[in-house]
Formats: sequence, C-alpha cells, structure tokens
Amino acid sequence: MLSSFPTLPPGGILVGLGADLIEVERVRGVLERQGERFLNRVFTDEERAYCSTMKFPHKHYAARFAAKEAVSKCFGTGIGAEFGWRSASVYHGERHQPLVRLDAQGEELLRRVGATHVHLTLSHTDTMALAVAALVRA
Repeated sequence: MLSSFPTLPPGGILVGLGADLIEVERVRGVLERQGERFLNRVFTDEERAYCSTMKFPHKHYAARFAAKEAVSKCFGTGIGAEFGWRSASVYHGERHQPLVRLDAQGEELLRRVGATHVHLTLSHTDTMALAVAALVRA
C-alpha cells in the first residue's frame, strides 16, 4: 500500500538538503569508550530502544548519528545551539521507512525556514552509514 509513504502535491519545493557519511567503527569506538554518556547525549529514548534490540546496535546508531547530521545540514545550522543532537529522533513508519520526529526546537526551525516535512533515507554496510535528508514545503 503505497499510500502510507509521505507524498507531496505537485509543485512541492525543496527547502534544504543534507547528507552525512560516517564510519561505523568510529561510532562503535565511541560507544565502547563513553557508553551511556554518549548514548544519553546524542540519542533519544525512542532511538535507544530500537537500536538496543539489534544484533549489531552500533551500525544502527551510526545511521542515526548520520541522520542527525544530515538533518542539521538541511537547516544550515549543524549541530549546536540552534539544533541539538536530540532535536531529531529517527523512527520507522508502518512500512519500516525511516521517519524523523522533531522536538520543539526542531519544529521551530522547520517553521522558520518555511518547510513542512523532513524526508530521510538511511543506509549502512558493515563499515559505513549514510543518511540523506531533505526539507520540503508542500
């Protein structure tokens, strides 16, 4: 049932585009060194609940890390005072497609840049994780 995918009416406008590529090993290393401190600072409870159930959680954390970077690049802010690590939370739709939930700070930025939706795609291998995000106005 394709109707469960987000759709835009004809004439939707691309407001921002961002991408990020990260080495999975880098995230695994930080997880080993910093553990809970890193997880609590960067990932939402929703993301942690999902990733912790995976056989290789570091691959899924890496994809979400890349997603947060990609979304922040869409806004032109990067990660910082205007858009924090936990401002975007990645979750899955009914067809297991990646979706983004923004916190109040993220929603305010979305409104301020004139966008109405965040679209996201994720991919990872054993060594790399990739995220591409787009801000669009319907």
